[in-house]
Amino acid sequence: MKISDNPKLVTIFGGSGFVGRYVVRELANRGYRIRVAVRRPDLAGFLQPLGNVGQIQLVQANLRYRKSVDAAVKGADIVINLVGILAESGRQKFDAVQDFGARAVAEVCRAEKAKLIHMSAIGADSDSASGYGETKGKGEEGVRKIVKDAIIMRPSIVFGQEDEFFNRFGAMARFAPALPLIGGGTTKFQPVYVGDVAEAFALAVDGKLQAGKTYELGGPQTPTFRKCMELLLKEIGRKKMLVSLPWFVAGMMGKALGWLPGAPITTDQVEMLKTDNVVSDEAIKQKRTLEGMGISPTPMAAILPTYLVQYRPHGQFTKIADEH
Repeated sequence: MKISDNPKLVTIFGGSGFVGRYVVRELANRGYRIRVAVRRPDLAGFLQPLGNVGQIQLVQANLRYRKSVDAAVKGADIVINLVGILAESGRQKFDAVQDFGARAVAEVCRAEKAKLIHMSAIGADSDSASGYGETKGKGEEGVRKIVKDAIIMRPSIVFGQEDEFFNRFGAMARFAPALPLIGGGTTKFQPVYVGDVAEAFALAVDGKLQAGKTYELGGPQTPTFRKCMELLLKEIGRKKMLVSLPWFVAGMMGKALGWLPGAPITTDQVEMLKTDNVVSDEAIKQKRTLEGMGISPTPMAAILPTYLVQYRPHGQFTKIADEH
């Protein structure tokens, strides 16, 4: 049940994105007042029914423009920065959004004395060969230097109804004769359910996590890229070839296709796939994981059937047709 008398105000940058909408819903159910800072408030109206009347406010903000960040944070008790991009487009560059933007939010939080919860990613490393990983790493360093008690969340690949991983390959499987296995498909992932990620952020807002620490969020399984594709094909009932692409071939494809809007692969993404994306032994040892928070990670088998059904040859009626 929602309540609306919680005095704390939480500003969420990127609250209309995939992870953001789940975080907004989780915090609304806890009764927080929420200010959602997005580039296009006119496209984020779907968030308001998640709370009571007046509980969720939409404001315009862009991390590249400091004044809009100042206005969005002013008066907030807690700030969550979820903004990130998987591929560059127009003026949305890795360094502008994930490094400069992260520092801008942190600086305003320091000035306003607001607590900060920052979403990074497993693989964030300022020395990474990937632009995504490098700027995520630099963003972390900037945040930690400016707001020492900030909480940093590092999820692995996040899955759920609006994800960009299983949905992308599910859509590809409808028409393509084969699915690619970049680098042979040996890269390991630890897919984490978006609902679990949202709960982790909510616990941080509740003050139940240790300030100034970094948490790594992963699911209960660590499948390879190949295993993920096999699981996808089994779930959607399609038989497709899985074709291994050597790194150099994948890199050439990234160069050829990466400039296209919504490109299937970029050179930066190929570089990211060269490193396993799993929770570190250190995070497990220090209990800075979902399990350490008291959250039981949701398995893929419990969620994938709820939204991958759309990619079956006959939709939700496939199994019924097979039975008769």
